Amino acid sequence: MTRPPPRRLGVIARSRAPGLDALLDLVRRGAGARGMEVCLEQEVADYGADGPTLDLDVERVDMILSFGGDGTLLRAARTVLGHGLPLLGVNTGNLGFLTSAGEGELEVALDRLAAGEYFLDSRFTLKASVLDERGESVDEHHALNDFVVHKAAAAARVTRLDLWVEGGSRPEEIGSFSGDGVILSSPTGSTAYSMSAGGPIVHPTMECLIVTPICPHTLAVRPLVIPALHRITVRAVDFDQDLILTVDGQEVRGLSHGDSVRVQKGKRQVQLVRFLGQSFFSTMQRKLNWAVRPADART
Repeated sequence: MTRPPPRRLGVIARSRAPGLDALLDLVRRGAGARGMEVCLEQEVADYGADGPTLDLDVERVDMILSFGGDGTLLRAARTVLGHGLPLLGVNTGNLGFLTSAGEGELEVALDRLAAGEYFLDSRFTLKASVLDERGESVDEHHALNDFVVHKAAAAARVTRLDLWVEGGSRPEEIGSFSGDGVILSSPTGSTAYSMSAGGPIVHPTMECLIVTPICPHTLAVRPLVIPALHRITVRAVDFDQDLILTVDGQEVRGLSHGDSVRVQKGKRQVQLVRFLGQSFFSTMQRKLNWAVRPADART
């Protein structure tokens, strides 16, 4: 089953990346030859690239192309939230776990888009509410991968955190622990920071949240997977602790004394563009060397 080919592409890119000018020129010429127009985000246009400027509040596009690594794609994902636009990641960085095409595969990717030979991989997002001492919401943040609550000081000191879960008949305390912080991840983010901190790999279609302590100073605390309808609240045990909330490893927000962070499944989704033959497990094998045996052990 084919999908409608996009006619207007928006480009979000890691500015000042090596070879960006040549890449943008390639996508403009390649898209134009296939009857597609390209609009560049303001930061890229300011960098010196020619072309219409991307402004989602003024003029709609059919799809967003992200040029960079996973960090650029995560920024693009937060940009398209609320606009319902599919997102195609083209990896020009290192890992590019969430991307669907490499830099050298751009022409083939444009061919597939023009032919409508792609499908959409829906990923749910997370919402974090910062609450003051009275439990009133101060502001909200959205993430595709994860939120991290951690110590603000540069010194290598642990912080004591208190975790609560809501979803049953009443809020219930999970417990307190000392460590470097806690990662609150979506299934999409389970292969990112959470995995590096010892958290489980979760298939992105699962409806759950992952709670992964960072370097807990105890043997009694381990990563926890809870239903997506539940909410997790994190706060400092000690009133004088200076904590930071980090969004997708990019946006940083300081927390005041007495603040807490409540994380839950968001109402918005991100639609990632995938091509035939691409799957979560094949991506794990290619990007993370999942279950790859030494060459001499192959049959």
